[in-house]
Amino acid sequence: MAAPRGGNVESGARSREPGDGGWFVTLALGVSLLKCLLIPTYHSTDFEVHRNWLAIAHSLPISRWYHEDTSEWTLDYPPFFAWFEFSLSHVARYFDPEMLKVENLNYASHNTVLFQRFSVIFTDLLFIFAAKQCCQCINGRRERRELLEKPAFILAVLLLWNFGLLIVDHIHFQYNGFLSGIMLLSIARMFQKRHLEGALLFAVLLNFKHIYLYIAPAYGVYLLRSYCFPASNPDGSVRWRSFSLLRFLALAAIVVFVFAVSFGPFLYLGQIPQVLSRLFPFKRGLCHAYWAPNFWALYNGADKALSVIGVKMRLLNAASVRTGSMTGGLVQEFEHSVLPSVTPMATLICTALSILPSVFCLWFKPQGPRSFLRCLILCALSSFMFGWHVHEKAILLAILPLSVLAVGSAQDAGIFLILTTVGHFSLFPLLFTPQELLIKVLLMMIFTVFSFSALGTLFRKDGRLLSCVECLYVCGLIPLGFLCEIIYPFTPWQERLPFFPLLVTSVYCALGIAYSWVRLYISAFSGPMTTVKKRQ
Repeated sequence: MAAPRGGNVESGARSREPGDGGWFVTLALGVSLLKCLLIPTYHSTDFEVHRNWLAIAHSLPISRWYHEDTSEWTLDYPPFFAWFEFSLSHVARYFDPEMLKVENLNYASHNTVLFQRFSVIFTDLLFIFAAKQCCQCINGRRERRELLEKPAFILAVLLLWNFGLLIVDHIHFQYNGFLSGIMLLSIARMFQKRHLEGALLFAVLLNFKHIYLYIAPAYGVYLLRSYCFPASNPDGSVRWRSFSLLRFLALAAIVVFVFAVSFGPFLYLGQIPQVLSRLFPFKRGLCHAYWAPNFWALYNGADKALSVIGVKMRLLNAASVRTGSMTGGLVQEFEHSVLPSVTPMATLICTALSILPSVFCLWFKPQGPRSFLRCLILCALSSFMFGWHVHEKAILLAILPLSVLAVGSAQDAGIFLILTTVGHFSLFPLLFTPQELLIKVLLMMIFTVFSFSALGTLFRKDGRLLSCVECLYVCGLIPLGFLCEIIYPFTPWQERLPFFPLLVTSVYCALGIAYSWVRLYISAFSGPMTTVKKRQ
């Protein structure tokens, strides 16, 4: 079967086109300088979260790390991230030792800001290295061509200059960069058929941030199917007799070793229940303060609409309708007014059912690393769509790996353009101060224009990447942003319904993300099946 136009991601394939190293270094330096320029910008409460974790890890014994609650921002990441903060704290004390005192709540001296900002920029070196590894897995055509037509170059820009990572890490403030770097490096190792290294990296990643449990099913099934059952029948089904016990034990040993190193000290201290209670706080409610644009945003929006209609038609008592419980900007539990209230178990069942088809497809219709990557993206997006208390920033778990697929085929490029544009726009409410309005608009506009123009040029022989309806929906973000960011703050409704822009943004973006999720599923089932038939 002919390879799709653009880049073809293959196992161990490396692009050796002249000058690759020069432009990649230039891109990396350019984005690093931009990050330095963003140091004085607004930072969220996550800045204080990580400052507090620095203080906890530096000032307290390990036995107190997951018990300390002087601040409301208690340590709730896995042990490897705690040790990461512990390591950073030994550098932080040379900037300002006052930031390492647990009782100094909301401490943000000039040196503290500089250290925290530069720590994110420095650790992003791992992300840059991982992006380079992913670019080396792109096998483009060998003839001379313009830089904008090189899949590796386009992928490098899509990863290094990703709008979401820039604003979430370097304005809003978090450490997603180096964590995404570990994920991308693990994915690159899978493409290079270095399965044990990929498994090791992913096990380490899980012990840095447990949100990556979202994509664990893809890793588990792919490693078992492709590494432990290395041979397949002519029809693509698993050859059960090819099972390698030695390979299975090697994988198991890696996972057990990493988790033993991470949780071993707390197992010795008898604190595993306490650690787990911090990692999985189910009392935080179905949705975050700002609804992530997923299925539950649509569900909440429908409940709001039905409650308003019910009151207007006198089918509901106005006093019984909880008008502000879901849009009050607080993290809390709530009950729906009309539709059945959702429990953590219900979201778990919905998430599992939404992931199963992609895992099933990966097991029974294996097509190599590309199918693994597609399953990984579907697991991330399904968990985002149906998970409990999902943060809007979790959309990056799907957008970043989808960048790799986007340079491989026109179909994936079209899905990427919708998901990344809508997903990035949904992050706008994270930067709500007027000073950052121009910055976020310009950065997103530059990234979006490049994405459309570069992928359009790469696949120009395949026709339009988006249909007229899809283009109309994406363009609808412009008046929506103008309404929420410019007009609504000056209307009289701002005081009565301050969170209305969040509701509208979340619901509108949820439609696009749900559509992308459906299209990804269609491509997952159609692609492998077509390939198998042609092989036969």
